[in-house]
Amino acid sequence: MIKYISVVKPSSASGLVAGVYAQVDRDFGRVVEPFQLHSPLPELLAGAWMACRETELVGVVPRTFKEVVAASVSQLNQCAYCVDAHTIMLSAAGEGKIANAISKARYEDITDEKTFSIIQWALATASPRSELLRWPPFSKQEAPEFIGTAVFYHYVNRMANALLGETPLPLSQGWLRSPLKSIASQTFSNALNRPKTVGDSLEFLPKADLPNDLRWAKPSTNVARAYACFAKAVEEAGEQALPAEVRAHVDEELSEWTGKTSELSLAWSEDAISRFDEATESAARLAILTALAPDRIEGKAVLAFRKHFPEDTKLLGALAWASFAAAKKIGTWLQLHS
Repeated sequence: MIKYISVVKPSSASGLVAGVYAQVDRDFGRVVEPFQLHSPLPELLAGAWMACRETELVGVVPRTFKEVVAASVSQLNQCAYCVDAHTIMLSAAGEGKIANAISKARYEDITDEKTFSIIQWALATASPRSELLRWPPFSKQEAPEFIGTAVFYHYVNRMANALLGETPLPLSQGWLRSPLKSIASQTFSNALNRPKTVGDSLEFLPKADLPNDLRWAKPSTNVARAYACFAKAVEEAGEQALPAEVRAHVDEELSEWTGKTSELSLAWSEDAISRFDEATESAARLAILTALAPDRIEGKAVLAFRKHFPEDTKLLGALAWASFAAAKKIGTWLQLHS
């Protein structure tokens, strides 16, 4: 269930949205809600899909390892929707035991050393001082796909926590979850195993410059191009949705952020934004919660923002900008050093 905004359904899509949806359906297996929620801003939808596809769905790294990253980052961010979604994808890839272990946060049940090390790295991505980030379980050639997948899910988890329900499954009763997840995994298995061409999504948006805080993507041409386009689309959406002083405040907060957000730091930020007028304060509060405390995003903050900024595009742009600002910051912690 998508909350707060109206989206373009696949049956009524046209133009750029229809083109992206067709490729999502072909390569991902279904036009799922995390893509649909971007549809009020077609360029943002295209950029999000490009960043996802060119990191997670294609490349030199086995898809299973990248689904492990997606599911583990989602556990880290307490995004129940995305944990369900990517453990379903792991099951579709034939890794039901790994999916079950991540779903229940029983990481000690993982017997494969490589998989276990990838999970531990993913769970450390929001801890910049962790030794696990200094010695990642992948090569420089593989880094853009691993880091790109982690960065994308730090972004998507925030969007999902704000706009989606607790599960992609049609029912959430405990006794039905296992059979429903099994059925869902079968839905995606064909698309998951279908051969895909690197760079196919790059047709949707014109080339853009890669920001310096995404330089980890440079070793892979298609990942770098996809993320450059995504970054430009997010920045343009943010400029339209959030006052400049709000974006500056979030940037200032992120410059000091160490991955942990305490009640004290949120209280400090609350005091800092009290100098704004009511509309700007509502925007700043939503943006700060989205960036720094995604598990604490509540309807109250969303509705307060909508009171002053009622357009769907404004809410989507504000959430996307704040989500990506935090995800980019995390990406700088994951950058490999020579």
